[in-house]
Amino acid sequence: MPSLPPQPGGPGAPGPSLPPAPQGSAAPEPTQPARRTAWAEGVDRLRAAATTEPGRLRIIGAVLALLVVAFGAVTAWQTTERAAAADDVLHSSQPLSSDAADIYRSLADANTAASSGFLAGGGESAATRDRYEKDIRTAAGKLVNAAANSDPDSPSAATIAKLNRMLPEYKGLVERARTYNRQGFPVGGAYLRYANEKMQTDMLPAAEDLYTKENQRLRADYDDATPYPWAAIALGVLVLAGLAWAQHRNYRRTNRVLNHGLVAATATATVVLLWLVVGHSVARAGLNDSYDHGVRSLNVLNDARIASLKARGNENLTLVARGAETVEVSGKALDKYDVTFQADMKTLAKGLSLAENLADDDTGEQPVTAAVGNMEEWQKRHTSARAEDDNGNYEQALEKVIGAKGATVECFDSVDKNLAKALNHEQTEFKRAAGDGLDAMTGLSVGAAALAVIGAAGAVLGIGRRLSEYR
Repeated sequence: MPSLPPQPGGPGAPGPSLPPAPQGSAAPEPTQPARRTAWAEGVDRLRAAATTEPGRLRIIGAVLALLVVAFGAVTAWQTTERAAAADDVLHSSQPLSSDAADIYRSLADANTAASSGFLAGGGESAATRDRYEKDIRTAAGKLVNAAANSDPDSPSAATIAKLNRMLPEYKGLVERARTYNRQGFPVGGAYLRYANEKMQTDMLPAAEDLYTKENQRLRADYDDATPYPWAAIALGVLVLAGLAWAQHRNYRRTNRVLNHGLVAATATATVVLLWLVVGHSVARAGLNDSYDHGVRSLNVLNDARIASLKARGNENLTLVARGAETVEVSGKALDKYDVTFQADMKTLAKGLSLAENLADDDTGEQPVTAAVGNMEEWQKRHTSARAEDDNGNYEQALEKVIGAKGATVECFDSVDKNLAKALNHEQTEFKRAAGDGLDAMTGLSVGAAALAVIGAAGAVLGIGRRLSEYR
């Protein structure tokens, strides 16, 4: 039987011919799967672990420990900042503010003493001279202290440098005035008026500017010390909520009421939170009390004392100038220094009234009340002295101003001494209240950090106790 030709596609048939591969081309290699990152692998492991109870326990333990440590760290950080600001209030900014007030007071008192000595002429007492020299030394010493405690590029440093430059210039003018006055030359009065003008228009405004800047610094320290540490408080509440949830979960799954480690962590977190809230509340109350009944009273009393010093200086200069300088008031030409004296006395009266209202005990109120009586008598005696001067009785007017008995100088000295007594009392009150506020935060930062470590260890051990049941 004749054989049939092979059919296409049948057995033994040759396959379809393929086009020849191009010369020089390599066969394609199989693609490799992309390598996974360590982060992705870690996420997968964590996801897988979270599907088992031991894995979930490990995650819960880690989160709780992290929260407790974060709570302790934030508490330590915020309380350290507030304690540092409270320490600055007590030991830095308030003393510097007080020094600035002393600089102003010393300069004003030196100006007053200089005019008193000038009026006495060759009969200037040793006490008046010593008072002037003491004021100049006090101002110079306080300026050195302020310079040492101020930043070199701060506005306060520039003001201090200005005062340091002008102080010897002022002193030189006063010495010239004294020299010419002892020799009987009228030009001595011109030198004293020039010295007074330098003091009133340049030095005292600069000293007041320094006082204002230091008070602003003090207020900023109070603002840093008194706010509640809300971040630490919120984190503490979150920690307690997390620990409560973990213990409730443990109870539902095991019917065990207590887990010693978690209870210890809860106890330490509770202690830290209560210590933080109560301690800072006490500190805040002490600092606020030191400001309301210390700093505010000190500022008012300093302003009143400065007003009395300026009034006394202008009262003296009224007799030194003897009508040489006038200002027009309501169409009348009045003595420039007497007009300024009346303005200073109004400022003094207003300051004393405010100081009486701020005094919170008899010890603080009594000297202020006495100063009010001294001021009223001063006004009466000044009116009598001005009447003598206006009638041409210069010697009688001089006796009523700087005389040994019944003169206005007695009233001024009494006002100054009573205000100094009130200032000392309020300074003591400030130190007590601010010290109580600072003491309330003592040890809080270190204690919070130590308790946080104990709490974190308790959380880890408590969770570890549950994990041991699966081994």
